[in-house]
Amino acid sequence: MNWFESKYLYLSLLLFTIIYPFAQSFEWRLKLYSKWRAIFKGIAVMSIVFIPWDVWFTKQGVWWFREDYISGFLLLELPIEEWLFFLFVPYACVFIYEVLNFFVKRDILKNIATPFFFIAGIILLSVSVFYRYKLYTGITFSLSGLGCLYMAWRKPIWSGRFLLAYLASLLPFLIINGALTGNFTKNPVVNYNEAEIIGFRITTIPIEDSVYNLLMLLIVITVYERSK
Repeated sequence: MNWFESKYLYLSLLLFTIIYPFAQSFEWRLKLYSKWRAIFKGIAVMSIVFIPWDVWFTKQGVWWFREDYISGFLLLELPIEEWLFFLFVPYACVFIYEVLNFFVKRDILKNIATPFFFIAGIILLSVSVFYRYKLYTGITFSLSGLGCLYMAWRKPIWSGRFLLAYLASLLPFLIINGALTGNFTKNPVVNYNEAEIIGFRITTIPIEDSVYNLLMLLIVITVYERSK
């Protein structure tokens, strides 16, 4: 698809991600705009962790961005699109979370959330030990494993709701991350050092990205729920 071959591809994907959730933030039933303070507090706390992590990984060559698909504006060696990623994607996921809370009245995953997070935490920590010499895998799986065990321990009332929203977010995740990792272009927007990942991919997406996304959303929703 030649129209994907553009230096504004990454930016276009981000705009596609945010335009509908932002427009629907003013919908009279959701009124997501009234919760912006809590949302942006969650995004800010997450960014304190994830942006330095992103900068460091970029400097270490764990991942890098192909210049053919970015506008060229850099801040701390990160494309401006990457900074916007940490604003637009979490916001869109909080939108999914709130839409499901409104329209799915029953907490359908309430009873399985705690055992899910406990088992997931143990598996992630075990994998992180086995692949401890791979930076992306080791760090992402260990931190996410601890986050899952924290959820299993604290048992927040919204844990089932969070799990449902995370599972629902996997569909847009596959589309957007798939586009970023080369599903629709000659080369990927985001490139990964094969020495720092397991090598298992969902289409073109490293499995680590799905775990990275889990941790990112877990931080945002935890802070968001405490701040509402």
